[in-house]
Amino acid sequence: MDFFYNRPEDVVDETLRGLARIAPVTLSEPQHGIRLAVDAQWRGDRVAIISGGGAGHEPAHAGFVGQGMLAAAVAGELFTSPSVEAVLAAIRATCGPAGCLLIIKNYTGDRLNFGLAAERAVGEGYNVRSVIVADDVALPDADQQRGLAGTVLVHKIAGHYAAAGADLDTVAHMAERVCASLCSLGLALSSCTLPGHAVDRRDAELGLGIHNEPGVSEVDPHDADAAIQLVVEPLLAAFDARFDEGTSMIVLLNNLGGCATQEMGVLMNSLLAAIPAARIARVVTPAALMTSMDMHGFSVTLLPAEHDFVSALESPVDAIGWPGIRTPGAVTTFEPAVTDSAHDETGARDTTRESLLRAVIDMLVDARDELDALDARVGDGDTGTTFAAGARAVAAALDEGRLSSGEDARLAHEIGDILARDMGGSSGVLLSILCTATGAALAEDSRWAQALGHGIERMQHYGGAARGDRTLLDALIPAVEALATGADLHAAAKAARDGADATRSMTRARAGRSAYVPENVLRDLADPGAEAIARIWQRLAEA
Repeated sequence: MDFFYNRPEDVVDETLRGLARIAPVTLSEPQHGIRLAVDAQWRGDRVAIISGGGAGHEPAHAGFVGQGMLAAAVAGELFTSPSVEAVLAAIRATCGPAGCLLIIKNYTGDRLNFGLAAERAVGEGYNVRSVIVADDVALPDADQQRGLAGTVLVHKIAGHYAAAGADLDTVAHMAERVCASLCSLGLALSSCTLPGHAVDRRDAELGLGIHNEPGVSEVDPHDADAAIQLVVEPLLAAFDARFDEGTSMIVLLNNLGGCATQEMGVLMNSLLAAIPAARIARVVTPAALMTSMDMHGFSVTLLPAEHDFVSALESPVDAIGWPGIRTPGAVTTFEPAVTDSAHDETGARDTTRESLLRAVIDMLVDARDELDALDARVGDGDTGTTFAAGARAVAAALDEGRLSSGEDARLAHEIGDILARDMGGSSGVLLSILCTATGAALAEDSRWAQALGHGIERMQHYGGAARGDRTLLDALIPAVEALATGADLHAAAKAARDGADATRSMTRARAGRSAYVPENVLRDLADPGAEAIARIWQRLAEA
């Protein structure tokens, strides 16, 4: 199973039904063989805005049905234009005395089917107008530019004027102005996969449409900044050739379907850095607006920030797919109240102890990949990275002379502060608690074994784990118990190793991410945290 579909032939209908359960739309009865999503609150007293096309572009177009945007959306099969009869049925369902406006993307099937439906509707006495969206700038010499995500801005602006009670001439004029002003361009790292088809990805391409057709050129961006530059440079050139250089703009970043939320955040940051800030008046909240199934890519749309465009885009709507519009600005920062021990006076230092610390540090840095690989089998694959981050932070403090290596209690406290700040993850917090509590006990003249025992007790209090729960405690507790009996570091290291190895037979974890992993996965696999602790004790003994 590669996708969360049921039967491939049911994807379009089930997608629409899923939407209709939560959005303000009503669907046409399925036995008629057409798919209409109509505004459930539609009363027919204003200009009806109708759009649609092949499915596979969700939330377009049904996700934009609702007061303030579309009165109706018409859906065909995946990447296939809806029939003339379906479009005509949408006109009949929504077009009242005020007339209706068809918003048509510039693809042959859509133009023909929507166009013939409009002609037939006029013959039936309906007042119908239409506009063609052709915002793609990837093929400047082509006779017919494709309609891309800019279509959604036409929906929103035309829908605003229709909801405000404007007549059909005014609504159509505004839509035509938007269509004449749009510039869009897309880039994808891979093509999309239709339900029921084998996954067969193409390489990265610039200038794609939304029906899985190849892009204008193959590209190889090395990071998000490079990908944005590949899009923004020709897009700005096309925009500036059409308008005065320096024209302020509305920017839309569209997810073509397969970009993670984090990718969209990174792309948004790169996009706003790539266009002069003074030129960006508004930004549509980044979202999947006009997709191409699961295509791993994005498109950028530019529209002049004319006052009436901005006002229309800022007006509220009921449509579930419209994400809203924002005014961008510079990143603001503030100074948080953090513990700053960098300027504290350092206590006594001990070169022998510092050599021991560096031996452990080097071992943890070298073991990063091996520990990550072990953790990847039971968790998120970052145990080695987390321990290495803590080790490097301690190393930096050593290099800067900020560790009181000759004073037990201060040293434990200082390492605890470093791990809390720089190590990250649950392990970092737990080990910081261990060091901090151990330092407090050492300050009360406890011996190391007794102090570490106190630290372990506080770890268990806050972390909730116990020996036998398949955590780092399974290596730490035996080592400290060995020390408490008067054993040396070699015996403590052996106890830690035996404890870590014992986690191989623990097929039920009661703490950490391993608690969510099936027993068969845990079998004969050491806990990564326990393994890291065992290696620390071993290195201490060797050094």
